[in-house]
Amino acid sequence: MGYVILFLVLGISLSIGGWQLAVWLGEIRDKNKQYKKALAFARERGKPLLVAGGAWGTKWTRQLIRKPAHGSGDVCLDINRRAINGHPSGVVASVTHIPFSDKSFGAVFASHLLEHLPGTEEAKQATAELHRIAEAVFVAYPSRQSIAAWIIPGHHLWVWQKDGTIYFEQRGKQAGRHKEEYLS
Repeated sequence: MGYVILFLVLGISLSIGGWQLAVWLGEIRDKNKQYKKALAFARERGKPLLVAGGAWGTKWTRQLIRKPAHGSGDVCLDINRRAINGHPSGVVASVTHIPFSDKSFGAVFASHLLEHLPGTEEAKQATAELHRIAEAVFVAYPSRQSIAAWIIPGHHLWVWQKDGTIYFEQRGKQAGRHKEEYLS
């Protein structure tokens, strides 16, 4: 009986681990696809690409092994200096108050950033800023299938993009109270 329970627990653990690995690899694929689309769009317009949400993130291990989370673009913006450390055109600023003029970028790539904002109002403000400074906005975000996305305390919103529209949904205590969309 003990071996049956052990094998059952092991089987369930391996199944969940395999499922989460597939989800994580899908997120990486989608993030890389969005980055490439943003870069191509910016190059077609002959304008720079802004990466909002630093290429390094805040994990020191990424810098230690020199493995950025994604491409760094021509200009990289983050509220945390560590996330843009070493970028030749890194700017420390909030995504809700971006210090660039209207349409100065061909595209913006915002990777795993908007879900960290405290609410839908801030997300709408950030999205308006991103659209103000760029001709197109490309967003990468955690999957609702990701267990990590559910348990990371700094994730306050669900974010998704479909056909150029960015959607937000409040999580946690205020969930269900706000569901917003920003048409691009």
